[in-house]
Amino acid sequence: MPPFPRLALAAALTLGAAGVAQAATVTSVEIRGLDEPMTINVRTSLSLVDAIGKDLSGRRLGYLLREAENETREALEPFGYYSPTIQVEDTRSGGSARGPGATPAADADAPTNAEAAANAEPSPADSAVATPSEAIARAERANANRPATPDPNDPNAPAPRSNAKVVVVITVDKGEPVRVRRSDVAILGAGSEDRYLKEDLAAFKPDVGEVFNHAIYEAAKTKITRRLAERGYFDADFTSRRVEVTRAERAADVDLVWSSGDRYDMGPITFEQTPKRIIRDSLLDKLVYWEQGSYYHQGKLDRFRESLARLDYFASIDIEPQPENAVDGEVPVKVTLTPAKRSIYTAGLSFGTDSGAGVRMGVERRYVNDRGHKALAQVDWAEKRKTATLQYRIPAFTWLDGWYTFSAQLADEQTDYIDSRRIEIVASRSGQIDRHWNATASVHVLRERWAYAIDDDDDASTPVDYRSATFTYPSLRAEYVNADDRIYPRNAFGATVMLRGGVEGAGSDASFAQAHASARWYRGMGARSRLIARGELGHTFTDALIDMPPSLRFFAGGDRSIRGYAWREVGPRIPGNDGKQYALGAKNVATGSIEFEQYFNDSWGAAVFVDSGSAFDGTPDWRTGVGVGLRWRSPVGPLRVDIARGINDPDSGFQLYLNIGADL
Repeated sequence: MPPFPRLALAAALTLGAAGVAQAATVTSVEIRGLDEPMTINVRTSLSLVDAIGKDLSGRRLGYLLREAENETREALEPFGYYSPTIQVEDTRSGGSARGPGATPAADADAPTNAEAAANAEPSPADSAVATPSEAIARAERANANRPATPDPNDPNAPAPRSNAKVVVVITVDKGEPVRVRRSDVAILGAGSEDRYLKEDLAAFKPDVGEVFNHAIYEAAKTKITRRLAERGYFDADFTSRRVEVTRAERAADVDLVWSSGDRYDMGPITFEQTPKRIIRDSLLDKLVYWEQGSYYHQGKLDRFRESLARLDYFASIDIEPQPENAVDGEVPVKVTLTPAKRSIYTAGLSFGTDSGAGVRMGVERRYVNDRGHKALAQVDWAEKRKTATLQYRIPAFTWLDGWYTFSAQLADEQTDYIDSRRIEIVASRSGQIDRHWNATASVHVLRERWAYAIDDDDDASTPVDYRSATFTYPSLRAEYVNADDRIYPRNAFGATVMLRGGVEGAGSDASFAQAHASARWYRGMGARSRLIARGELGHTFTDALIDMPPSLRFFAGGDRSIRGYAWREVGPRIPGNDGKQYALGAKNVATGSIEFEQYFNDSWGAAVFVDSGSAFDGTPDWRTGVGVGLRWRSPVGPLRVDIARGINDPDSGFQLYLNIGADL
C-alpha cells in the first residue's frame, strides 16, 4: 500500500479508537454577592461568559473554571477589594455537581485511552517517528477489546454519551477593602499658588481613610492634569506617580506629585479661512475679548468658539493653541474656518384648520458681504392666512455680542370671523448677557386694519366698517434657559419675560402697557420618565381695549396653550359667518399644564397631560383639557403627537396636535 493511504488509514483507526471525550455546554454564569457595577465588571472579565453556548471539552471547561477565580479577583481590584473569598461551582444536568476542590467525575472529564496516550511523556522507545505499519498495529490493538457500538441489551454496557449542560455559579465575599493610609498629592512650581489648582488638590479623592477605588483615583488625577493644561501650564509633568498596595494590611499609599512649570500667556491670534475668505478678519477680531499677554485659559478659547458659532458663517471651526511655538511665554493661537453654504433655501407644505392648506418658501443669505450682514425673505401663503417677511441683520459687538435687526412683515387674514391686514416694522438689538440670559430691545411701528364678520351687514352697497389703529412702542424681551440638554432636557428651567407699552399721542392711538411671562420646568423621574410643568401669565394695562388691534391682545387655546380646544378658542368670542364662535382677544391670559412622559426604550414613549386656563377681560372662565400623546426622539428633535379633549363645552370634539423640534 502506498505510504499516504496507509497514513490516512492509521489516522482514521486512531481517531476511531480514541472516540470523543464528553463535551459540555455552559448555559449560564451567575455572579452572587456583588453590586451592579462590580457584577458588570466581573462578567465582562470572565472568559467563561464568552464560552456560553459553545461545546467545550472537559479539559477546556476545567481550565475556564480555574481561571474564573483569578479573573474575578482581578476584576474586583479596581473597586478596592484585593482579598475576596471566591467560590466557583458548576452544576451539570446529566453529570455531577462540582466545587473548586472536587474530583472530576471520570465519565465527564477523564481522558480516553487515546487522550492519555497523546498526553503522556514519550518513552525512549516511542521517541522515534512510528512507521505506518506500526501506527496501524497500535490502533488495531487499542481498538481490539472496545466494541464499536454498545449493546443496548447489555446491562453492563456504558450509557450513551451526550453534552452536559453546565450552570456556573460564582459566589463572592468581597471581604474588607483596601483603604488609603497615606496620601501625598501636590503640585510644585508656579501652579502651587494657583487658587483653582489648590481647590482641586483639596478635593482629591480618594482621601485618607477612604476605599482606594481605581476609577475615582484616575478621574481625580485626570482632572488635575487637564486643569493644568487648561490654565496654561503646558510644561507640567509628573515627578512622582506611585501607588503601593499592601494586601496584608489592606492599605494603599498614594504618592502623586506634579511639577507645573511656568504659566503661559495668550499670544497673537491668526485666522485662516479655507478654501476662500468670506469675512474680513477685522470683524472676527472684535470677538477676541482678551488682551494679548493676558494669562492663558482654555475657557477664553471656548467662549470665542461659541461666539464664532453663533454667527453661523462657518461649517467648521478649529481653534488650535500652539504652545510649541510660544515666544516669551506667549502661546499663539491659530483659527481655521471653513465657510458654510452661503444660501439656505426652504420650502414646505402646511395645513391648519383656521388657515387652510398652504405653502412656505424662503431664502436666507448667511453672509451678504464680507462685513457679515445677513438677509432673509420668506412667504407663508395659505388659503385664509398669508404673511410675507423681509429681514436684514448686522452683527453687533458693542456691550454684548448680538445683532442689529431690521424687519418688515405684511399679514393678511381672511377667515370666517375676521378680515385683518397689518404691516409691522421692527428695529431691534439682541445680545447674550451670559450663558443663561439673552435679551432683545426693540422698537415697533404697527399699522393694522380689521373688521369682524359680525360687522358686515351682507349688503354689497354698504362698505365694510373697518377699524384701524397705529401703535409705536418699545419692547424689552428677556429669555432665561438653564438646561442639561437643550434638545431633550431632563433637568431644566426656561422662562421668557416681555414688557411693551405705548403712549397716546406719541405714535400710538391709545396708551397701554403690557406684561407677559411664560415658564417651562422639566424634572427627570427615573431613567426614562420626566415631569413637565408649563405656565403663562399676561396682563394689559389700558382703558381703551376696544382700540387695541387683535395682534396686541391675548388668546388661549391650542397647542402650547390649552390642548383640547381649538386655536384661540378660549376667551371672549363673537359669532362668525358660519355660525361658530371665534376669539375676540382679551386683556389677560393665564394658562398652566402638567405632563408626564414615559419612554419605553431610547426612542419611543407616551405622555398624559392636563391643561387649564383662560383668556379674559374681567373674571376668568376657566377651561380644562385632558389628553394623551405619542413621543419619538427623532434625529432632528422630539416629535410630539397629542390627542386631547376639552371637558368644559368645547366647540369641537377631539383635537389633534403635531409638533417637532427642541423643547426649549
